[in-house]
Amino acid sequence: MGEQDGPGRLRQGQGQEHLATTIEQGRFCVARCTCGWRGPARRARSQARTDAEGHTANL
Repeated sequence: MGEQDGPGRLRQGQGQEHLATTIEQGRFCVARCTCGWRGPARRARSQARTDAEGHTANL
């Protein structure tokens, strides 16, 4: 399993907390959220973080 980047923003949406993080999987980085959402695999960690921020901002 890959390494985990620090937590993203914590938001409350529809009664569920959202905590987005990034996970490294080989050469790729993926944004994931505690709600079950998962972003696309990215080679750039910064883009995966942007995906995570976009997810929590759109709640």
